[in-house]
Order: sequence, then C-alpha cells, then structure tokens
Amino acid sequence: MSVGNITQAISFDNNLTLVLGENLDLGANGSRNGTGKTTIVNALSYVLYGNALTKIKLGNLINKTNEKGMVVSVEFNKNGTDYKIERGRKPNILKLFVSGQEVEDNDALGDNRETQKTIEDILGLSHEMFKHVVALNTHTEPFLNMKVSDQRDIIEELLGITILSEKANVLKELIKDSKDSIKQENFRITAIKESNKRIEQQILGLNQKHKLWDTTQLNDVVSFNTAIEELGSLDIEQEITKHKQLEEHTVNSRKLLETNRVISTIKNDITSRETLITMLTDEIVLLNSNKCHTCGQDLHDSKQQEILSTKTTQITNATDENVIFVKSLEVHMLELKEIVLGTKPDVFYNSLEDALNHKHSLEKLNIQLETRANENNPYTDQIESIRTEALQEIDYDTVNEVSKTLDHEQFLLKLLTDKDSFVRKQIISQNLSFLNNKLSYYINAIGLRHLIEFKDDLSVEITDLGKDFDFDNLSRGEKNRVILSLSWAFRDVWENLYTPINLLFVDEVVDSGMDDAGVENSLTILKTMTREQNKSVWLISHKNELVSRVNNVLNVVKENGFTSFITN
Repeated sequence: MSVGNITQAISFDNNLTLVLGENLDLGANGSRNGTGKTTIVNALSYVLYGNALTKIKLGNLINKTNEKGMVVSVEFNKNGTDYKIERGRKPNILKLFVSGQEVEDNDALGDNRETQKTIEDILGLSHEMFKHVVALNTHTEPFLNMKVSDQRDIIEELLGITILSEKANVLKELIKDSKDSIKQENFRITAIKESNKRIEQQILGLNQKHKLWDTTQLNDVVSFNTAIEELGSLDIEQEITKHKQLEEHTVNSRKLLETNRVISTIKNDITSRETLITMLTDEIVLLNSNKCHTCGQDLHDSKQQEILSTKTTQITNATDENVIFVKSLEVHMLELKEIVLGTKPDVFYNSLEDALNHKHSLEKLNIQLETRANENNPYTDQIESIRTEALQEIDYDTVNEVSKTLDHEQFLLKLLTDKDSFVRKQIISQNLSFLNNKLSYYINAIGLRHLIEFKDDLSVEITDLGKDFDFDNLSRGEKNRVILSLSWAFRDVWENLYTPINLLFVDEVVDSGMDDAGVENSLTILKTMTREQNKSVWLISHKNELVSRVNNVLNVVKENGFTSFITN
C-alpha cells in the first residue's frame, strides 16, 4: 500500500483520536480519499490474523513502489505478560515474542500455522469477532446482513457457547481415559480421592470468597446510595441555570461599566471643547478692539486679521468636534438604557464547571450503582460447577463404579453437544439478558427509537411501535446507529465474560449517512469510553469539522506516493 521507506509508528494511548487524511498527490484541494487512513486497521488485522480487515489480496498489501520488504509489528500486554508479533511479506515472516523471548514454530509443514494458533489463543478473539468488536469498518458486512447461521456463530462465540465444543473434546479424552482406567483401577481410586480432597479445599476457599464478594457488593451499593443522596440534596439543574444567569449578569455589568466610562469620557471632551470655544470667543472680541489677546498692545491690520482668522478656524473645528461628540453621547446613552442588569443570582458553586462536575458525578454514581447492584456473584457458578462436575463418588466395586463414571461422562458429552441441552440454554439465559440490556442502553444513547432484541433462539427482532422491521428497512443513518450499538454491546458482553479490550476503531461508520444528532451522540459515547473505561478509541473520518470536538488528531498525509502519520 502507500506506507513505505520510512517506518511509521502509532501508539494506542487511552484517548479519543480523530484520524483525518490529506492526499497531496491529488493537489491542495482538500482531498481526503486514498491517503491510507484505513491502512492502520488493515495493518493491525494483518499482523494479528494474517489477513486485512477489508477485502484486499495479500499481494496488494505490499507497497507498489518497493514491491517487497513489508513488515508490520505490534506490541501489547495481556494479564501482565508482554507480547510482540512481527509479520511480513517478501520475504514471508511470522514471529511471536513472549516476554522478549521468541516462540519457535514446530509445525512440520513449515507454514507458521502453529504460531498463528498460539497468537489466536493468546488473543482469545476470532478474526470475525475482531471485525465486530474492535475494528468497525464500512467494508465489513453488518451483523444483521449476515446469514442467520453466521450470526449464530458470532453470538455463540460471544456468549461462550463455542467453548462447549472445546469442553466436549476434553470430555472425549476423559471417556477414553475412563475406559483405560478399568485396567488401572487401583491408581484411579487413589487419584480420585486426592482430587476430591483438593476440590473440597477449593470449594471452601471459594465459599469464603463468595461471602466476601457479597459483603463487598452490599457495602459498595450502600456507599453509592449515600454519595447519591448527598449530591442529590442540591438541585443541580437549578444551580446550572443560575450559573448561566450569573454569566449574563456579569456580562451586562461589564457592559454597563464600560458604557458609563465612555459616556464620562465623551462628556469631558464636550466640556473641554466648550471651554475652548468660550476662550477663543473672548480672544476674538479683544482682537476686534485692535488689541493683542495676550499682551494688550495695539495691533496692525495685517497681524490682526491673521490672528482673527486662526482663532475663527479653531472655533469652527472645536464646534464640529463637539457635534460629533454629542451624537456619540446620544448613541451611548441609548445603549445605556438598553442594558438591563437585574438581580445577581445566588449560586452554591464558584463556577459553572464545578456545577457540571457535580452533575456528571451524580450521573456516573447512578450508573455505577446500577451496574454494581446488578452484578452477579461470579463464585456462585464456579462453586456449583465444581460441585456438580468435578467431585466424583468413589466405589470400590471396580466395574460398576467405572461404568457409572463412564456413563456420566457420556451423558455430559451429550449435554455439551446437544443444541437443546439445559447447559446450552443456561449459558444463553445467563448472558443474553445482559446483552439485550447493553444493546438497549446504546440504542437509546445513540438516539434510535427502534427496539432491537435477541431472542432465546438467538434470532434478532427489530420493532418500532409494535411493528416488525427488517434491517434493510432502516435508513443508512439508522443502520449505522444499529451497527455501532451492536458492536458496543458485544464488546461489553465480551469484557464481562472474558477480558477487557482497550482498543476500538470506528472507520467512517460515523461519516456514512449519520445526521448531526447521531454524530453528536456517537461522540458522547466514545468520549465516555475513553474517559471512564480508559479505552483507546480511533475515529477515522472525512469530517474536518470534528477536529474541534477531540483533543487528539492523527493526520494521514500522502505525498509522492507515500503515507505518513502526523500527530497534532
């Protein structure tokens, strides 16, 4: 592509960064197309998964000027461990470093499949999920446009249902082991006894953690309620209104003071000119008596006329100036009458910023309270799972006990593989409600009136005022609102179930068909992510007017066929 010759580096800091483009090769006409903005997400997708985010052939990822030597590297940390990945073409390379040490690929085929699998195991995120959760792009097929089977695959991965297949594989191995253990019964009995002992100790430890978690949650809820009650004692909306009135009062006060100052100056100027006119008039009277106005000596005719002419001109000039001053005085006196000062509002906070901070704190506390109050004790399921699945009953009747164990394992395998099993339904029931709640929150926050809900069979229903809609019934702006809301809801579910993701790309989704309200609501949500969740959000856009709405701007400049990344 257009990046080459000079290495370009980007740090994914926890900020909202606007990515704009400028194609100087198309002239200084403000062209923003073809600069390489999407190259950032394509490069990240390629280095992590071996494929670009958009439908670009691998051979076309290489810079057309150099035609070789393409290398992309990324460094990140997960759970306290540092990772580095290097991937390139011509020559083809794939290297994985864990804590500074390169991981060797022992794949017999020599095509780095083993390394790629290791990378995806570390990420814990499929490429398809990456497209919908981390890197939103207009070229990615929207979730609601996908085939039902593909939608189901994504939802099952999101809700953790696909993990059942992995557990099923583990269970198959256990079944094999159980069959073998018939021949090694004595060893199996000893192993089970020791295992059960460790599990009971684990359960005891988890019970303590369970009680502590409940106590901590209750204390947190009480603390949030107390803080909300304290902040709620002040009518913050009235306080904000008073601050706006105070600002207007201050402006009018300054205007009143300045107008009075100008009026005073004009009056002084008028008085000064009147005094001068009076003095000059007296001097002319004296001159008309053929006497010098200074020394009183007799004057000759020529000298007398010269002085008279000068004095007369001075009177005329002073009179003209006074006319101007009088008119100016009248204008400023009218301005003075129009200034209404009113009563100075009495406020609680010293500044509007403090009042807004109060409001924001109250809103944040309410969200935190709702989130904390609705959290489920994570140790409940752990304890129940261990009790029902890990503990095994010991019987010295070798054949019968092993047969029972084997039957039980085969039963569990059926539960994991049967689509209608209660295990599957339980996972869906636990996590689908959370997904729908998050989706509803973002739909409302982004300004969409439609109701979008996932059903128990994992199908999606779109309604408005009780009427069913298809995704294609929506306008372009409404579709993009849905795409963004779905992505953010998916992200919240993923982070709730697995691990936080601190990186988000929104590639021209906000640009496409979104009205001003949609853009504003989207920006508010993205800013909240960076401010409250410490997310690194990258908004790729053609909208230059968004520059004033963000603190960080990355300019992608293409010149002489090469792209550079310049941070403002």
